Amino acid sequence: MSYDFSSLWVEKYRPKSLSDFIGDAEIKASIDSFRAKEEIPNLLFIGTPGIGKTSLAKIIVNDILQCQYLYINASDENGIDTIRNKVTHFAQTKSFDGKVKVIILDECDGVSLEGQRALRNTMEEYAGVTRFILTANYKYRIIPALQSRCQSIDLTPPIDQVVKRCASILKQEGIALEDNQKKTFINFVKSNYPDLRKCINELQKFTASGKLVLKDTTNNEVLQLIFSEIKKKNIETLRKALIESEQAFNADYVSLLRALFNYIDTTEKNNELKKFYLLHVSEYLYRSSFCVDQEINCYSCLIALSEVTTS
Repeated sequence: MSYDFSSLWVEKYRPKSLSDFIGDAEIKASIDSFRAKEEIPNLLFIGTPGIGKTSLAKIIVNDILQCQYLYINASDENGIDTIRNKVTHFAQTKSFDGKVKVIILDECDGVSLEGQRALRNTMEEYAGVTRFILTANYKYRIIPALQSRCQSIDLTPPIDQVVKRCASILKQEGIALEDNQKKTFINFVKSNYPDLRKCINELQKFTASGKLVLKDTTNNEVLQLIFSEIKKKNIETLRKALIESEQAFNADYVSLLRALFNYIDTTEKNNELKKFYLLHVSEYLYRSSFCVDQEINCYSCLIALSEVTTS
């Protein structure tokens, strides 16, 4: 059975070539250099979900190298048996056309430690005929032995390019972006950045009527409430308000911290206090990449902000 994904914007506008990929210019130039060499080093693409790690991996094998490849979603097939059987079996044979073969291990940070250790040996033993492209949301979950065998590249795209791509999609879909919507539109992109996939999905939802109906995603009422409780040092009330307001920000605590950063930057007049606030929020945004419970991480950030006022 075949499925038609053309109605999904994330598939319709998924980049098929390097020129269409949203990313840093120097990184794209480095990737493009593989075309003339007709081979690649082992690569490790790092970054949060939705920034194009899988898309770029497939652009490399389909457009740049045009080579034989094996794709494995390592979050589903994450055991040592997958490495021993599927990966090693594919890696040990030469390609039909004499070109280098490539194995894409998507979401490789989900592979077990035993699987990663086995992969290390496979990468080394069959380096003459096979290269690897690993993608991961969290670099720290990849064992050092694998990291050292790969060129690590952070694919987080420049925010101005993300804004331009989203605006371009609206234009191609015949959806007008009115002048009075531009500020809200930019805030919307910032609140979802760097997750371009989420931006595109949300834009499709907000244009279901044929027009762009975009709510202000900075959740100013929620942010005002939270910041007010921070100033008052009402720690108990603060967490209650945070949890009760989850529906307003879809329980996306990472996006809430990003919105809080922008809110503080535009509303706090005391420059010294603003500096302390922004540094604290930035620190907890960084910690969110390593944290399992985002609500606890966000609440810890708000407690730290309430302490700042006494320093």
